[in-house]
Parts: sequence; structure tokens; C-alpha cells
Amino acid sequence: MGGTDVTDGWDWRRGGETPAPARPPGAGVPSAGPPARPGSGYTPPAGPPPGASRPGVPYAGPAPPADGSGATGASPWWSDALGDPWRDPAAPAAVVVPGVVAAGTEPEPVIDPDAPGRPSLRHLLLIPVITALLAGTLGGALGYAFAVRGGAGGGTVLGAEPVDPPALAQRKPESLAGVAGRVLPSVVTVRVSSLGGTSEGSGFIASADGHVITNDHVVAGGSGKASVVFNDGSTAPATVIGQDPESDIAVIKVNRTGLRPVEFGDSEGLAVGDPVLAIGSPLSLANTVTAGIVSALDRTMQAGEPGGPVRYYAAIQTDAAVNHGNSGGPLVDGAGRVVGVNSTIKSLVAEGQEAGNIGLAFAIPINQAKRVTQDIIGTGKARRTVIGAQVGGPGAGAGGGVRLAAVEPSGPAADAGLKAGDVIMKLNGRPMTEPTDLIALVRKFAPGSVVTVEFRRGADRQNTSVTLAADAK
Repeated sequence: MGGTDVTDGWDWRRGGETPAPARPPGAGVPSAGPPARPGSGYTPPAGPPPGASRPGVPYAGPAPPADGSGATGASPWWSDALGDPWRDPAAPAAVVVPGVVAAGTEPEPVIDPDAPGRPSLRHLLLIPVITALLAGTLGGALGYAFAVRGGAGGGTVLGAEPVDPPALAQRKPESLAGVAGRVLPSVVTVRVSSLGGTSEGSGFIASADGHVITNDHVVAGGSGKASVVFNDGSTAPATVIGQDPESDIAVIKVNRTGLRPVEFGDSEGLAVGDPVLAIGSPLSLANTVTAGIVSALDRTMQAGEPGGPVRYYAAIQTDAAVNHGNSGGPLVDGAGRVVGVNSTIKSLVAEGQEAGNIGLAFAIPINQAKRVTQDIIGTGKARRTVIGAQVGGPGAGAGGGVRLAAVEPSGPAADAGLKAGDVIMKLNGRPMTEPTDLIALVRKFAPGSVVTVEFRRGADRQNTSVTLAADAK
């Protein structure tokens, strides 16, 4: 090793002596080994030299003999470390000998903080709850998946795949549902008390300050007081403003402002086949909407109760379902505009039985009803339109017509050149077959209207224009 001494770190010291030179194992320093066994021929090596120790660590083995021979009993702590080329001589070492535990003394128990503890009752209860929730969630998800996809067994799936709704289901403003939604808030139920009980009909709001249009026969026989039930279920007292029995129009008023009036249409612009809605309270079923078409126009009607006034009007015929309680309610066109006032129906019933809808209902044209309403609001009564002649029976001969029984001097008919005995064939192109036809059609127009009259005098056919007037009474 180039003259370098190798030691195992033992520092041989006696009191006042200098360290002895290092010696390799076997050079007078026997190596440690197992104890000798009798007859084995093996002699255990001697322990470390007397007083041997490492720096800072006392030697723990048996003390060497006083003669310095180095001979001592075998030590299990001594080894041939001097022969270990990799040993670090400066590394400290110590031999620790465990102490003897006194009898009857037990060491204090030590608890490992990281060791799992005993589960509490809360933990024992929480585990099955969480397990049940997880199982339920998983079961529900699997059940839904099987229900949607038909399951492993190919179960039945009801219904088709969702598609975009049709245009009518979107309830556009021009649809029937859209029209009904706009008009319903303006339709009311009218109740009138009388000696015979309470009569009930329908009506609709004509002005924002509370005027309501209904039929005269709804309020006839009452005390002049009525009540109105609005679309939202609220009620208000009403007062009868005026009535016109011959046109079957009456106006009542509620003391409420900010109401939503209907939009008025033009009954003269209707055509057969146009769609219409009838809205009202048939048989006390408020806010009922029925649909139909215009079945006919200028269907002349003569109606009235026995002993009461006779009503004449050229009605709008419809197949929309109308029943008792619809009277006074609006008939609206496809744009939601009021074109008529539902008034009468025809039904195949015997005397004394209650009539019902068979698809034959009649409404007063709104142009006539609106004019009568304005007269009632303005003057308290309605003007009646006349032609200034009295009608007799049907005209004789081919072609029908209505014969004039008398003509009032200086009346509208006389001013137009008509005479008694003339047969009126058409009024504004509308054929005349019955006396009621001429009366109803004349009352349809407002006073001052000019109409064309086709008449027959003897064998000649002539035309003239008549300016209708209001009755003097």
C-alpha cells in the first residue's frame, strides 16, 4: 500500500503510552471467532488488545490481563475488521447492551397513530346507507336504459321519435287557437234577474269604458239590473242602457274602466265558406269556443216570443255549435274580428222541449248591431230603417217577388217612382220571395243608404234607386 499503515480504527492507549503500531490480523492479534468446543481442535482467537477503544467510544469488551500478554477470553464482539479493506477507520461505533427489565415491571404500551382504529357506530351505519344509495342510482340508470332501448329482451317501445310540431300546434296568431286567445278576454257572461228567475246569456265588450253588447231577449223582462262575469272570473254589476226589440240588440254598462274591447269587422265582406268562431256561455259553460263556417248570408229571420215583438233581420247562418246561453255572444272571423251577434237557432224539437244545436245557427250582422248600439248609446233608442211602403203577399206569376200593398206619399219608395201593385223582384241583387225578405233586408241597412230595386210593373221590368230613411216614430 505504498508504506501506508492500515488500521481498523482501534487506538491502543494505556495511561501515558503512545499508540502501538497497527498490525495486520494474525500478526500476534488473533481474530475473533466462535467459542472452542471440546475435542474440536479449534482455539478461539483472543479478544482485542487491552484497553483498545475507538475514538470517543470506550472499549466494551473484557479488560486485558495485567501481564499485557493480550490473552483473554473469547469475545463475540471482536472481528477481523483489520482485514476489511473497505472499513472507514473514522466511523464511530458502539455496542449497546439492553438493560435487564426488573421482574413485575411491564413496559408502557405504545399506540401507533397510523394504525387503523376501531370503526364507530356512525361509520357502521353510514356504510350500508351509502351502499344502498349507490345501488339505487345504478339500478335506476340501468332501468331507464333498458326502458328506452327496449332492454336485453327487446321490450316494446311506445311512440315514435319526437319531431318538430306542425304549424298549427305552434298556435300562430292567425290560427284558431290564436284567434280565440285574443277574443276570449273580451267576452262576458250576462245574468239578469226577473220575476221568473234568472236568465243567462253572453255578451262582448264594445268600449273600454264598459259598454257591453248582448241580445235584447237576454235582458227582456228584467228589472234593468244585471251582472257581468268576466273571462277571469271576476264579476261586476251592470245597468241596461237601452234595448231594441225589433233588431234584438241591447246595450248594458259596467262601472269599470280599462277594459279590452273587441275589434269590429265588416259583415258585408263575408263570403260563404269563411271560417268563423262562436264564443259564449252555452248552458252556463263560460268561455266556450266552437268553430264552423259561414253557411249562408242574408238569411231572413222572423223571430219572437208569443205576445212579444216580432224581430226581422237578415242573418248570417253558420254551422258553428250554438246553444242556449250563446245568445248575445260574438261570432268572429278568421282574423278575430266580430262579424255578428249570435241570436237564434233552429232545432228539431217538439213544443215545450229544450232546443239544441243541429248545425243551424243565426247571427245578427255586426254592421247592423254596431249601428243600433251607437244609436242606443247616443240617444237611448235605435232608429228603424224603412222603405216607405207596405208589403202584401207574394207576387203573382213566374219569378216570384214581393207585391207592394201600399206606398206612403213622399216616402222613399214614392220618391223613387214605386207604386202600389208593383212587385219587388230584387233588392241590391238579393231575390225576394217572401214579405219578410223585404222587411229584413231593408232593416239591415242604415238610414240614408241607397239601394237598387228591381221591380216588375205589369209585364215590364224596371230598376230604380231608393234612398232609405229612418222611421218617424
